[in-house]
Amino acid sequence: MTGTAPAPFTADDYRARMTRAAREAAEVGLSGLLVAPGPDLVWLTGYAPTAVTERLTVLVLAAGREPVLVVPTLEAPDAAKAAGATALTLRDWTDGKDPYAVAAALLEAGGRFGISDNAWAMHLLGLQKALPAASYASLTQVLPMLRAVKDTAELELMAAAGAAADRAFEEIRGVSFAGRREKEVAADLAGLLRRFGHSQVDFTIVASGPNGADPHHEAGDRVIEHGDMVVLDFGGLKDGYGSDTTRTVHVGEPGEEERRVHDLVREAQEAAFRAVRPGVACQEIDRAARAVIADAGYGPYFIHRTGHGIGVTTHEPPYMIEGEEQPLVPGMCFSVEPGVYLPGRFGVRIEDIVTVTEDGGRRLNDTTRELVIVD
Repeated sequence: MTGTAPAPFTADDYRARMTRAAREAAEVGLSGLLVAPGPDLVWLTGYAPTAVTERLTVLVLAAGREPVLVVPTLEAPDAAKAAGATALTLRDWTDGKDPYAVAAALLEAGGRFGISDNAWAMHLLGLQKALPAASYASLTQVLPMLRAVKDTAELELMAAAGAAADRAFEEIRGVSFAGRREKEVAADLAGLLRRFGHSQVDFTIVASGPNGADPHHEAGDRVIEHGDMVVLDFGGLKDGYGSDTTRTVHVGEPGEEERRVHDLVREAQEAAFRAVRPGVACQEIDRAARAVIADAGYGPYFIHRTGHGIGVTTHEPPYMIEGEEQPLVPGMCFSVEPGVYLPGRFGVRIEDIVTVTEDGGRRLNDTTRELVIVD
């Protein structure tokens, strides 16, 4: 992810995000936050370095203090162009100087800080050396819900990304599958995502026949055959926000068990969707889907969580999994994607992105969940 974040976000939007992040950090007992280049920095400031290098770039946030972005001098002009730049202070450092001393001067010597999960180890070690009495915790661990609740503008971007992915599926279902390699169909999907506005394609899973029993199968040289079940899972970023959808198609007429398993997964997906409402724990979404599949005798073949959060990345908190007691809040967006995987035979997965509303949930994917027959 490079460049700056797209409209409609303004400096005021980024200022509000940084203020909230600093406040929430203080509420959980942190002295502040250290945000390295990556999705958190883009979400908080609109800035992404054109290249992430060994040079330290870090946003320092603390309640009651002006946000400061420590940045290499040669990258300061680009940072100053970011949409959120006027909501913070730039503190640049030149090659040959100690960047950790620059950052340390902004930090409480014995403080405890949340730090981005994707911060480089060398930078964390440099900060530890500069401030040996300070301690650090993973930002996802201490503030897992920081980006989870989307505002109205973010929800519009999420909906647009979902609609673009839907258009890609409507197009791909009309192409020939039999006789083509998985990777050829995957390339078609990637091209369609880009045609419909995605700037970044994160994955295009095309898993045919027995390969469908591997949830994260990488499209390869297998030639798709008549009679194959084919799992299509694809997504990426459009205008900075993620899409992720899965549909399972069949090449020619399916057999009885293939139809039965597909219907079962569709019922499980519907049950999980109907469980979505404010205040419900994330684990209840997983339980709703898993109960349907387990009651039908296929429980051992549902081998992953029911869902994951999505936003400026395609996988982020919250997670729909047993043990996750985080309650759902209006504006949260996450996948609902149960599956059944029969080793050596076939797999089925159906996935929509769902957002929590005031009284339930709303799907951001609208293509049919019935079993689609392709050529």
